[in-house]
Amino acid sequence: MTRDAQAIWITGMRQITIRAEELAMLSDEDIAITTTCSAISHGTEMLVYRGQVPADLALDLPTFAGSFAFPIKYGYALVGEVSACGAAVTSHQVGDRVFVLHPHQTQVQVPAAQAKRIPAGIAAPTAILAANMETAITIVHDLRPALGDVVVVMGLGVVGLLVTWLLARLQLCSLIAVDPVALRRETAQRLGATHVCAPAEAAAVVAAATHGRGADGVVEVSGNPAALAGAIAVAGFEAQVVVASWYGTKAVTLDLGSHFHRSRIRLRASQVGHLAADLMPRWDYARRMDEVWRQLALFPADVLKSRHYAFGDAAQAFALVDEGGAELLQVVLDY
Repeated sequence: MTRDAQAIWITGMRQITIRAEELAMLSDEDIAITTTCSAISHGTEMLVYRGQVPADLALDLPTFAGSFAFPIKYGYALVGEVSACGAAVTSHQVGDRVFVLHPHQTQVQVPAAQAKRIPAGIAAPTAILAANMETAITIVHDLRPALGDVVVVMGLGVVGLLVTWLLARLQLCSLIAVDPVALRRETAQRLGATHVCAPAEAAAVVAAATHGRGADGVVEVSGNPAALAGAIAVAGFEAQVVVASWYGTKAVTLDLGSHFHRSRIRLRASQVGHLAADLMPRWDYARRMDEVWRQLALFPADVLKSRHYAFGDAAQAFALVDEGGAELLQVVLDY
């Protein structure tokens, strides 16, 4: 027996189509999920939507389909309810709420191990942040700030705001959040940033907070290639700049012959697909996921003021994210 579902495909640059998907008979190791909601990524997913990803880049999740050359089925923040379980599944049962790294689709089938059970007390609009929180935790692990450090977060989208909130709970001397959008700066301040400013003001704010030393650590998570130069500019001697943005095909131009070189600044890429090597004796992916749920149970998700669209209005929702409205933090599709 087969069942039909509907899925969102990006069929060309800035082109959204809803297609019928035929789901095969459920295998013994799989579960079926009826989707409740999914979130549109303002960073990575927008690169795909805009055609700013290398066309020959390999897909890195088994739930993706197509290719970056278009068409492609892409997305990685889906929450739903288990509607059926394969004969060999013991980890889940019908009615469980789950989070899965899966594109936008009304019904999905995945191996049970890929679906993360959502703990009681975490609402769907909060659970949908699981992938973003996992990324934010990885960024903080890669940065590894020390007691009393001055840290700068450049870029206050959802991931940047989650990083800000995580860092604000550490005993830093100062946490400076930078973004051109006033709403995002205000949200960062509500989440614990000690200073907020626009990019043009960042150098002066950091200089004042550090008595001219420069920041001890900087996170660049804006997705804007030009911001990386600003991140390096505010970093102090022997400081680390964690590059959490994925720029896709967008070129990055840097001056590495002056401040960067003489200040011995370290650039580090942060990517959620891997754990920091020195943490692996104690951390694995399951432990990191446990930490995701622990942090989401505490996170004040209402500050993000999500904008909700019906699944059938996906084209309008994607276009809104693409336009980058000043009052927009997160867009969610409801099913």
